[in-house]
Amino acid sequence: MFIGLMFLSADTTPLKAQNTEWKLVFSDEFNLPNGSQPDPTKWNRAKRNPSQWARWNSQSDKVVFIKNGCLVCRAVPNKTEPSDTAKMLTGGVNTMNKFEFKYGKVEVRMKTNFIPGNFPAAWMFKTHNQRDDLYGEIDIVEVFSNQKKASHTLHSQYTQKNPKHGLKTSFNKDVDVRKWHVYGIEWTPGYILWTIDGETTGIYPKPDDKKLLEENVWTFDYPFFLILNQAVGNGRWKALPYPNTRKTFETRFDWVRVYQRS
Repeated sequence: MFIGLMFLSADTTPLKAQNTEWKLVFSDEFNLPNGSQPDPTKWNRAKRNPSQWARWNSQSDKVVFIKNGCLVCRAVPNKTEPSDTAKMLTGGVNTMNKFEFKYGKVEVRMKTNFIPGNFPAAWMFKTHNQRDDLYGEIDIVEVFSNQKKASHTLHSQYTQKNPKHGLKTSFNKDVDVRKWHVYGIEWTPGYILWTIDGETTGIYPKPDDKKLLEENVWTFDYPFFLILNQAVGNGRWKALPYPNTRKTFETRFDWVRVYQRS
């Protein structure tokens, strides 16, 4: 843990320390027949865009499907779409325009491969229907390459514009990512707190610096949607090397659940 909870003000007391109840507002256990696509009333297939994580996204059923009660997301060698210049085909899903929410608790049970260049994530992105000029991203968990480590990060408009911002916005913990773990966040108007298997791994309180707030250091008071995906690195960052494009990368999501205070 990186900031002692005892030093937080009253309005940033972690929810699990408060006498409140959680109400389940969204869930998917992925209990569909093997080979099915995820429930279309809840999920969209993630589209391709120039971002590192989405640059090879495909709508192929080979990279997103249900198997044994899990959502399987893969990055596979591109052997089936010769007209596509992508060297691999990667897959992901999101709840954009189907389920979006503001504040609450999210938990995702997940495991992944241990291969150099691996880059899976469970994360959240700010919807585009309010203040489209402001960037907002909350990474519930990311895995970088073959590190036995789970990482959590948030990105605001301020941190995107100021890469050397000096704020503590990233946290990580040594875990065997090849095994099942429950990764979570608690998101409130006053802080964002990350957990692994119920244990706190980091907390980011809303800054009280007026100047930083005016520069949009906190862009987390808007609805967000969920994203689950399997991507691969592009080699521009030492911790995330270019992948062996002949390998198959795979991440499994056992379930995802979202709660809000009743």
